Amino acid sequence: MGRRSDHSRAELEALILAEGQRLMAEGGFARFSAREVAKRIGYAVGTLYNVFGSYDLLLATINTVTFEDWAKHLEARLARASDDRIAALVEGYFSFAADHPNLWSAIYDHRLPTDMAMPDALAARRGVLTDIVVREVATVLPDAGKDRAPRLARSLVATVHGHCAFALNGSFALMGETAPLDMATARVKEALAAAGATLPA
Repeated sequence: MGRRSDHSRAELEALILAEGQRLMAEGGFARFSAREVAKRIGYAVGTLYNVFGSYDLLLATINTVTFEDWAKHLEARLARASDDRIAALVEGYFSFAADHPNLWSAIYDHRLPTDMAMPDALAARRGVLTDIVVREVATVLPDAGKDRAPRLARSLVATVHGHCAFALNGSFALMGETAPLDMATARVKEALAAAGATLPA
């Protein structure tokens, strides 16, 4: 029999998310099971859906926590950066994915149904990660070009993501590429330079 009243709703939500993210880190999206999360915390699986509303919203919330962890990781890398914050930003993208491959992949493996929009609260929490990239891109752009930062940042994230995915899934190794991080950083800096950015030598 699952526990019914050991925790407040807020405590239960935190418990579910912590165990859900732990399970996702262990086995990835393909092996994720709400029933297993419920079993691990000692509640009935229906409790998870009562708290989050649906299986998809549970997954979306777990992935949102990963977004937040990723943003903290980037900020930590930037705090330790020298003068080359763009290189630190790209490295932070790669290193989080390499350190947490299942969590990182789950962000892209799970998609909400076409008739379900991402809740505004979750979208805002996820947006912090992009905001960091936009901030750093805007810092190196000339004043006349700072309004281009959001669009350029999204394009650069796509560039880095592609390089990172190829690095993690072995595609670059098959092509004989041994330094995907350096290559991604170079492509980002080339795009920024073309937009008039001031970058460290």
